Amino acid sequence: MILTTKTAEETIKLGTAIGQLLQPGDILALQGTLAAGKTQLTKGIAEGLGISEPVTSPTFTIISEYYGRMPLYHIDVYRLGSPEDFLDLGVDDMLYGQGVCVIEWSEKIMSELPSRTILIHIEAQPDSRRTLTITNWQYSADTLVQYEAVS
Repeated sequence: MILTTKTAEETIKLGTAIGQLLQPGDILALQGTLAAGKTQLTKGIAEGLGISEPVTSPTFTIISEYYGRMPLYHIDVYRLGSPEDFLDLGVDDMLYGQGVCVIEWSEKIMSELPSRTILIHIEAQPDSRRTLTITNWQYSADTLVQYEAVS
């Protein structure tokens, strides 16, 4: 499924629609360049999970936890050196628990993620639009119709 957003607000709104559909145990692997919109999408996912506190990039903390209708584990693996470093964080409870994991820079650790992981690749366009390619999504694009900027 390929979707396009025109603004950061639309990316957040798409994330909200995604977050409303997520179930315990879902894992989202976000990929894209610096400033592609990974954290903006995660802000929306948090809103969709009923999380009211501000979501920020966990680049320096590596893992941020938020609580709404289920836990959200926001993980940024940018600074990790290897997939083993990821496992050394003790992520099993997060990956196989009752919350949702959103992993930024996931291309570094894909070998350690379960096959059910939802992959979202975000590509920034020159005109500020974002193209989001979502694979392994269990719903059709129609489930995101509430998000008005689908193209």
